[in-house]
Amino acid sequence: MNIQIFGAKKCFDTQKAERYFKERKVKYQYIDLTKYGLSKGEFESVRAAVGLKELINTDSKEYKTLNMQNLGTGNVAAEVLFKNPKLYKSPIVRNGKQATVGYQPEIWSVWE
Repeated sequence: MNIQIFGAKKCFDTQKAERYFKERKVKYQYIDLTKYGLSKGEFESVRAAVGLKELINTDSKEYKTLNMQNLGTGNVAAEVLFKNPKLYKSPIVRNGKQATVGYQPEIWSVWE
C-alpha cells in the first residue's frame, strides 16, 4: 500500500485522515495541498478515480471569486481547479490508481 494524503494543515478532516493511518501503523506520505497542489499526473489520476465535481470545494472563497459555479465540469473548470489548489476539497487520499476525497475510513479499510 502506497498512501498519499494531500491536505491542508488547518483542515480537520485531513487531521482525522492522518490519525486514521497512524493508528493502524500504515505509512503514508503527507503533501501540503495548498503549498504544492497536485502534479498533472496526480490530478488526472484522482480526477479519473473520483470525478471532477467531487474535487471542487464549493464552500471555498476561491469558488465564488473565480466564478466556478458558471464553469460547469468541463476542461475549463478542470484547468482552473488544477491551477488553484485552494479550490480542492480535502483531504485527497490516494492509493495507486484509487482515490477518495474527504474523510472516508469505510473505503480506506478495504485498502488495508
